[in-house]
Order: sequence, then structure tokens, then C-alpha cells
Amino acid sequence: MTNPAERLVDLLDLEQIEVNIFRGRSPQESLQRVFGGQVAGQALVAAGRTTDSDRPVHSLHAYFLRPGRPGVPIVYQVERVRDGRSFTTRRVTAVQQGRTIFNLTASFHQPEQGSFDHQLPPARKVPSPESLPTVADEVREHLGALPEQFERIARRQPFDIRYVDRLRWTAEEVEDAEPRSAVWMRAVGPLGDDPLVHTCALTYASDMTLLDAVRLPIEPLWGPRGFDMASLDHAMWFHRPFRADEWFLYDQESPIATGGRGLARGRIYDTEGRLLVSVVQEGLFRPV
Repeated sequence: MTNPAERLVDLLDLEQIEVNIFRGRSPQESLQRVFGGQVAGQALVAAGRTTDSDRPVHSLHAYFLRPGRPGVPIVYQVERVRDGRSFTTRRVTAVQQGRTIFNLTASFHQPEQGSFDHQLPPARKVPSPESLPTVADEVREHLGALPEQFERIARRQPFDIRYVDRLRWTAEEVEDAEPRSAVWMRAVGPLGDDPLVHTCALTYASDMTLLDAVRLPIEPLWGPRGFDMASLDHAMWFHRPFRADEWFLYDQESPIATGGRGLARGRIYDTEGRLLVSVVQEGLFRPV
């Protein structure tokens, strides 16, 4: 299987080993710890597998408790907290080598016809994704060629990411920069038609760039990092149906960073400017 989008779908296809217990693969990679978006996406799959398919997830709240080890399977234990007339609640504990590394609570809601509907418009107008270079193109333009390590990562990357504001490379470029970032994203190939897969794939993607907004006033996004970053918690609210293999705009900002922690929030829109998902995350930042 060579298509990164197909590999993502395969990664999200958990093995059921007992009632309410699932096992997920954790690829052996050069990363020091398992990517948080992978654990969140797999945990949401486990929760969704124990609910009725006619109740899509409307929110999740999660804590990253310990770093996961790449290459070691992760077991997801689901607690069926509540099955109500219109809401379903699930709690998921992710365990690796006998230790809890992640907790997630997810709520599922039977769609209803609302009596009112409103939305604030997007904060700014941005160029279309087709008019922007890929990250690989920006790196190639700046360095003349892709570094070997980046090329390996790019080949495995399940999402096409295009920064609305060009990448900053020097300390001078980030001086006085606002803690804001925006990217267009979509899966690099079709993800099928299961709505749960698209929700979990977008959950995976939501952890990829959100803390960029915290870093922007501190250091360039490309190059050696002066800080070790780790996601602490993650919350999402799903407002409308969507497909993660179609373009979506991830508008991100950091209202505050203090005490070694940075808060970031994001709004995910479709190409028509409709708000699809709201995201909030706090990250830990320590000097390397």
C-alpha cells in the first residue's frame, strides 16, 4: 500500500480484540513519540465503533498523559457511559505497555432540525489553495532541493498542506509576528464514504499545525527548533458534515502563551466559508 491516504485509512482501521476493546497499530518511525493526532483519531474510531452509525460525533475532549512509543501497538478500552434518546457518550482509555497514555471523552448526537442558525464569517479572506505552493515546493524554492529527511516525511504525509502566509525562515522574519497561522489542507487521496473515517482523519490532521500559531512569534517554523513541544489536551466541536479529502481552511491563533504553556484555537472552514469544526489545544513548550 503506497498511497499515504490509503495508509491513513488503514491506520484508523482498528482490530477488535474483545467487546469494547480495540487494538491500533503504531508505525515505527523516526519520531521520538507517537504523533498525538494518530492516537486521538484511533481513540475516536474506537468510540465510534460502539455507537449507532446514525449518530455522528459532535464533540471530543482529550488529554495526552504520556508519550507513546512508535512501533508498539496501542490498546483502546471503551466505556459506554451513556446511551440516551438523542445523545451517546463514550470514554476511551489508550494503553500502551500497561500504561495509560491518553484519555478521550466523545459525545455523539442524533441530528436535529434547529430552530435557528447563525455563524460569524471567517476573520479574513485568503487565497484559494490551488494558488498556493505546497510545503515541499516552498522548501525546494528556498533550499534548492528537498533534504532527504524531509523527502521521506513528505512521501508518507497523508495530507496536502499549503500555508496561506509563506513560511518564515529567519529570526528577522518572525520578529513582531502575530501568533496567527492559516493553512489549506486535504487528504492526498480519497478516504472512502464512511463519515466516521472522515471525522477521525480530520481529528488526526487537527493536531498537525495548530501549535504553529504559538511558535510563530518565537522562532521560524522551518529549521532547528529551540523548544520541545508536546500537546497537553485537545478539544473539538463538529458543527457540520464534511469530507477530509476535500479542501478545508484551518485558521489558527494563539490568544496567550505563558508559564511554559501555549493555548491555540482553530476554526476549520470549507471552501464556501462555512464553519465546520472548532478546535482548542494547549501545548507545553520547553527550551531544548
